[in-house]
Amino acid sequence: MTGPLADWNAHLSLVRDKAAALPEPLAALLVEVAERLTATTEGAPLAALRAIGVLERIAAHVGREAAGVLAEDGVSAEAVATRLGTTRSKALMLLLAAQDG
Repeated sequence: MTGPLADWNAHLSLVRDKAAALPEPLAALLVEVAERLTATTEGAPLAALRAIGVLERIAAHVGREAAGVLAEDGVSAEAVATRLGTTRSKALMLLLAAQDG
């Protein structure tokens, strides 16, 4: 494959290679949670929404802690962007939202 699509695929591969890896047990757990939420949505959509609310509170709390650790360690938004495979502005928004949360 050549051309723009090949260039884009090569770029995505580089981004994935630089991104922070999830520990395998956590990645497997996230896949399981997604599968269970999807299954719950089909039979009990209100229960799925309640679970999503719990996950949002957990994510906000842990996000604040992670952003705080990164700030204490002096990690720049550019470094966070590289490790998350995103732009500097998106990384900065994540860091600021987590700190404000």
